Amino acid sequence: MPSRQDGPWLDDAAGRLIRPYTVSGGRTRPTASLDLLSLVMATGTVPPAPLGPEHTVALGLCDGPTSVAEIAAHLRLPAVVTKVLLSDLVDCGALTARAPRYHDTTTDRSLLEAVLDGLRRRL
Repeated sequence: MPSRQDGPWLDDAAGRLIRPYTVSGGRTRPTASLDLLSLVMATGTVPPAPLGPEHTVALGLCDGPTSVAEIAAHLRLPAVVTKVLLSDLVDCGALTARAPRYHDTTTDRSLLEAVLDGLRRRL
């Protein structure tokens, strides 16, 4: 019997009733450049009607900036399938995507030495 919180696509005993790549229409490459740490957020634009239920759930998870990895975990789908779904939503204007911000500053050597010293004291 399907679990109420997981919807009709998951079954407690059998697991996922639809293969993940069926959800993405067999596509394995997203059209948008998305990293696992990319942040996606809903724009308020209503996507076209033919999108599937997973698209709707994914869009509902994006009220605020949410990482691709987080959405994949909530959907219980592989990251590549989630990226395809999210790129569909980016392409139709329902989501915006922002690459993760990396700090260009190098790590302070004194900080690393303090961490190493603390680890040695614990041993």
